[in-house]
Amino acid sequence: MTENSEQPPKRKAKKQKKFKPKARTPRGFRDMAGAELQLQNHMLQTISRVYEAYGFAALDTSAFEYADALGKFLPDDDRPNEGVFALEDDDGQWMSLRYDLTAPLARHVAEHYDSLPKPLRRYQFGPVWRNEKPGPGRYRQFLQIDADTVGATNQAADAEICMMAADCMEALGIERGDYLVRINNRKIMDGLLETIGLDPQAEDFNSRRLTILRAMDKHDRLGLDGVTALLGEGRKDESGDFTKGAGLDAAQIDKVAQMVSISANDRTSALAGMAALVKDTESGKQGLDELAEMAALFTKLGYQADRLAIDPSVVRGLGYYTGPVYEIELTFEAEDEDGELARFGSVGGGGRYNDLVKRFKGVEIPATGVSIGVSRLAAALTLLGKGDAAKPAPLVVVTVMDKETRPDLMALVADLRAAGLRAEIYMGDSAMRAQLRYADARGARLVVIEGEDERAAGVVTLKDLELGAEKSAEIEDNAEWRASEHAQKQVKKADLVAEIQKIIS
Repeated sequence: MTENSEQPPKRKAKKQKKFKPKARTPRGFRDMAGAELQLQNHMLQTISRVYEAYGFAALDTSAFEYADALGKFLPDDDRPNEGVFALEDDDGQWMSLRYDLTAPLARHVAEHYDSLPKPLRRYQFGPVWRNEKPGPGRYRQFLQIDADTVGATNQAADAEICMMAADCMEALGIERGDYLVRINNRKIMDGLLETIGLDPQAEDFNSRRLTILRAMDKHDRLGLDGVTALLGEGRKDESGDFTKGAGLDAAQIDKVAQMVSISANDRTSALAGMAALVKDTESGKQGLDELAEMAALFTKLGYQADRLAIDPSVVRGLGYYTGPVYEIELTFEAEDEDGELARFGSVGGGGRYNDLVKRFKGVEIPATGVSIGVSRLAAALTLLGKGDAAKPAPLVVVTVMDKETRPDLMALVADLRAAGLRAEIYMGDSAMRAQLRYADARGARLVVIEGEDERAAGVVTLKDLELGAEKSAEIEDNAEWRASEHAQKQVKKADLVAEIQKIIS
């Protein structure tokens, strides 16, 4: 190439595209803010007050547990470490996010057993995580609030939990008749299985037992025909999906059908009906005696069957229950996923689990408790029009027209707070129009404005946004708008607190 030859143009280095992560919530999880979060916090505070009134003390356990501490007590016994979010620590041990609040309690009791008061009465709320397929309204992280008594063998502890659950519903504003705590006993279920001749030594006993109990648990949703189908060959639902049944014969199905058909309207007659079916079995007799003791306490303390019912169709899903089981059901009607009216259904439940701590200690330590699902209960309160109970106090926003006056205005806001008012100063740098839009977006009730003329006169302008919205809906033309005060007035600074309190009261 000669000296005068043209050199090829140099290519510019290709600019590397800067990675920007996509802002998105992981599948099965969600953010929560505003009124929904306020309602949740209100519920936690209300339920906690009831628990504390009963003498339960707060406990907070770690989010992670060693996977072997959760063990077989996950819902699916055949997959003990599935259904959880797990990771391997740097020391080679597997840890899982807690699946519920009960297994961590069992570990806590076993770890600190010698130093704990006995019985231990603890309550706890917090998120739990389940590595399951998410769906509409079904999240992988949700909130529970539990209360448990550990170390009490008598049925008074079970009865107290049930009464406390009823008190929680009423403390939240759910009226009598819109909720029901339904109670049964796993020992009675075992007596029923013995009565129908199910062989506990058979290879398929556990799977058939679970199928029978699940069928009974669906009585309120599927009715007697649906239950009997699931007890027999199986049932095809409206979508065409087939669920294999327990394979019971006609005589066996009739016994189970008699049990789930017993009315829960009267505790005495319910116990008599259950006794007719299982009183000849040892486990059935024990279960009946335990329920009778609980029912006597309910009656003595004034909790009637319209609040606490003996209901033989209550089963509860987890395999570790060993005695009384209970379900908190909301009985008012709401639209289901298909748009049809049905009972709102369960918002919590629990029972006695005497074997859970035994895994750690090697000895039986009795326990009983209840767990309330906060998200589902929040949805119920919203449907009942009870969500407004969580609304915070009215907000006052103090605007800033001149940044040099901010320190004085911050002192004004401090005076409002000292008087028990909820107040904030605008912390941005925008013009007045944007500040008013901000106050409106924040849901503020009142806006305080202090311009140069107002400051000289020792007054402020107080703007009532709620009243302004009402007036603007009534005003028909601009002349009328200009002639109106549009829900604002000037007040002396010294009278500001009294005027605000007068407006919001």
